[in-house]
Amino acid sequence: MERFVFDSKIKNVLFGFMGLGVLCLAITFFIDDELHTRFWTNFLHNSVFFTGIAFISLFILSAFITAWAGWYALIKRIWEAYSLFLIPGLVLMLIVVIGLWGGFHHLYHWADAEAVAEDSILLGKKGFLNKGWYTVGTLIIVGIWIFFATKLRQLSLREDENQGMNFAVHRQMRVWAAAFLPIAGFSSAAIIWQWVMSVDAHWYSTLFAWYTGASWFVSAMTLTIMTLILLKNLGYFAKVTPEHLRDLGKYTFAFSIFWTYLWFSQYMLIWYGNVGEETIYFRERLDNYPVLFFGNLVLNFVLPFFILIREDNIRKYGTMMFASAFVFIGHWIDFFLMIKPGALHTAHETLAHHGATAEAAEHAAEAGHHAASTFEIGFTVPGFLEFGTMLGFLALFLFVVFRNMAKAPLDAVNDPYYAESLQHHA
Repeated sequence: MERFVFDSKIKNVLFGFMGLGVLCLAITFFIDDELHTRFWTNFLHNSVFFTGIAFISLFILSAFITAWAGWYALIKRIWEAYSLFLIPGLVLMLIVVIGLWGGFHHLYHWADAEAVAEDSILLGKKGFLNKGWYTVGTLIIVGIWIFFATKLRQLSLREDENQGMNFAVHRQMRVWAAAFLPIAGFSSAAIIWQWVMSVDAHWYSTLFAWYTGASWFVSAMTLTIMTLILLKNLGYFAKVTPEHLRDLGKYTFAFSIFWTYLWFSQYMLIWYGNVGEETIYFRERLDNYPVLFFGNLVLNFVLPFFILIREDNIRKYGTMMFASAFVFIGHWIDFFLMIKPGALHTAHETLAHHGATAEAAEHAAEAGHHAASTFEIGFTVPGFLEFGTMLGFLALFLFVVFRNMAKAPLDAVNDPYYAESLQHHA
């Protein structure tokens, strides 16, 4: 059976990019404002983005197992390895938790007791938006995800230990996978409200969990395509054909449309409702982040739509690599736009309220409710430090993925649907 060799050459490349990420974070920390807003937003942004890819990969696996799908059996070890990044992902989010309790960052306005006492809206949300629930929710929810990820991985590897197809083990996988799906739906909504939506503490949207889930899904699919093409170029996954790539491309295309539908639905309903607490979210981004706001649609809808709608394009490795890279960056920017404006506004409110220095307070007062009214690299648009940090997190993600892929055969030959995957014709 084919095995992946995680050799020193690949490790050195990944260590190099991880070093770049650490360097970019360090530079960001020392050139930052007094609250280190840019540093912490970059850390939260990438931690949530890559932990979310790990979660949605587990969701994808569970959905395909439950649906008795067969085409993906040749590539399922990639998603199994992706899902195991939930373990370091939890560690990353616990760093955010420690910063929350220690007062090391001011990402969330609801974490300021004085601000909550003076704000009726924050006071009304205090039962959910508080440090205790943020901590417990992160530990319990991500802990449950890790349990299911390791359980499905263990059962998948147990299939390898037996000669021939083992339907008894696969039936167990179906039970665990089916159990995870409703848990994933409810828990992911609760945690994304905490991690990201509450950055804009006054704002809420019933579509936000669906929106971020679709963004994670497309990100996972595009990263899968790029990983698969990279490994094929290294001589692995020789049995994977353009037909498998076509299915990955179809999922990327379909969920790019779904993401756009959710983007429009969220925007249209909030615009039509015209409730001040809701409209301020889009007003801030339209007025002060127009390049990212409209660029978001170009990268995540227009580009994949016109490239992936052609049947021949989704079978071409070069075309799919190009499209996947841009769409992946597009959804990374999507999360940037979810986090940065609210966090910057909170930082300015905090500086103005507590008066860290006279200069900082004056700056905050001028910013008012339009925190990004002037161009500010790292907030208005991502800078080199943001992209360098993202590459560092991506290298960490791939390091964990490749290390886990090297522990088991790439070919899950005892999967009951392995033969179907070999003969797959989309």
